[in-house]
Amino acid sequence: MAAASPTVVFDVGNVLLRWDPRLVYRELIPEPERLDWFMQNVCTAAWNIEQDRGRSWADAVALLVSQHPEWEREIRAYDERWHESIPGIVEDSVAVLTELKGRGDKVYAITNFSREKWSECLIRFPFLQSFDGVIVSAHERLIKPDPAIFELLMQRYDLAAGDCIFVDDSARNVAAAGALGMQTVHFVEPIDLRSALRERGLTL
Repeated sequence: MAAASPTVVFDVGNVLLRWDPRLVYRELIPEPERLDWFMQNVCTAAWNIEQDRGRSWADAVALLVSQHPEWEREIRAYDERWHESIPGIVEDSVAVLTELKGRGDKVYAITNFSREKWSECLIRFPFLQSFDGVIVSAHERLIKPDPAIFELLMQRYDLAAGDCIFVDDSARNVAAAGALGMQTVHFVEPIDLRSALRERGLTL
């Protein structure tokens, strides 16, 4: 039986924190077409996700520099200037999180995040320490949309899928959570998150 008030499980990147790695290269690679090529062929999404799976940034950078020595400055910038890719918070989402915590609700998160950058973001954005439980992909060596990462959250924190609302900007992650029985919100701006949560049974 579903809980009277569902439990919200947040993604972090582009739900609570704005993230765009292209921001790192506004000065280094100002030409849009050249930057497109670089992001598709050098610092690719597939390369980045391995840091979320647990690979260290030192190893990741060394690997790419060995493969693309002509791009060494730009590759190192992805790591060294990474915080430029996080320009700030998604204010409405953080306001919802703060409201839920303020009234005593338990709130959780599942995020694809590297170990090093997550530790740094806990300092830069203290609200990330307010969750009642967080599954960080690099800590577990599991990444969304693997069903195992959602099952780990439920096992570790004694949650039932049907009692949860999962909020994520990735359609693949939302589909994976939904397949396990979680209610879901595909977070694509502009979105009224409060209304979406109310529609799924949360009182706000």
